[in-house]
Amino acid sequence: MLRRLLLAVPAVFGATVLIFLAMRIIPGNPLRAIGGEGQMLVLTDEQVSFVRRSLGLDRPLYAQYLDWMGDVFRGNFGHSFWRDRDPIRNILLRRGPITAQIAIMAVLFSWLAGLPVGILSALKRNSPLDYGVRLLVTLMMAIPGFWLALTFIMITVLFFAWRPPLEISYLWTDPWENLQLTFGPALALGVGLAAVIARMSRATLLEVLREDYVRTARSKGLRESMVVWRHALRNALLPVVTVSGVQLGAIMGGTVAVERAFSVPGLGFTLIFGIQERDWMVIQNLVLVFAVVRVMLNLAVDVSYGWLDPRIRYQ
Repeated sequence: MLRRLLLAVPAVFGATVLIFLAMRIIPGNPLRAIGGEGQMLVLTDEQVSFVRRSLGLDRPLYAQYLDWMGDVFRGNFGHSFWRDRDPIRNILLRRGPITAQIAIMAVLFSWLAGLPVGILSALKRNSPLDYGVRLLVTLMMAIPGFWLALTFIMITVLFFAWRPPLEISYLWTDPWENLQLTFGPALALGVGLAAVIARMSRATLLEVLREDYVRTARSKGLRESMVVWRHALRNALLPVVTVSGVQLGAIMGGTVAVERAFSVPGLGFTLIFGIQERDWMVIQNLVLVFAVVRVMLNLAVDVSYGWLDPRIRYQ
């Protein structure tokens, strides 16, 4: 575990460098948000120089990078370009739990819905039920999450006159208000992931059911339910766990479009406003958080292998 944790360090360092350079290379800069083409306010050269100096953009790139890393290691992540009194740490602490809850709820929903469907489809292979499940799974995998989010909003607004809450509510302060805020985005993200889980669990379970030890268990007279749940399913879960860990990291990034569709004040919603305002500090810190979460999830998946299959030993 320690060795794999150390291997994650260069991955995170590389992510910080790429994020920092990307903000400086891609078209557009913070000054365009206040005095660029199409804006009502036009800045003079002296005002542009003053703004660049006040934002620290006139300093060498290596100095800007070291300042950012210093803020990250101190835990305050610096300040927004346009909201100097609102440290980015406060944004992460205030909006991060909402995004994390949506991602976790989406994964839980995907397991509760996708795993039983995949197991049932594998046990009823080539039956009408199996063909129907495979068709539905393929359809759900093809539908984007943001489209499901917009469809969900249209149905609930037009037919049930429901409006999602616009203020942040946490699960430990107001559970009902919080579930109204997070259930829709979690469902929109979880449907596609449930389809992936169902397809993966079906394929892996079919492969495991053809193994010799499964045939031996059946020849010993064990009930089919015990053969499936005790002998086959645990080994079949290894690829499913891998996909879940990878997809959870992808969901953290996928919340950007879904949170915008539901107007959920999470990290994805904040990232969109940071891009619109060209607030480099907000963008690079939020992308860094997503990258670190992805690396930590990959580490957690690796560790879970040893628990699911004790025969696995990392070299």
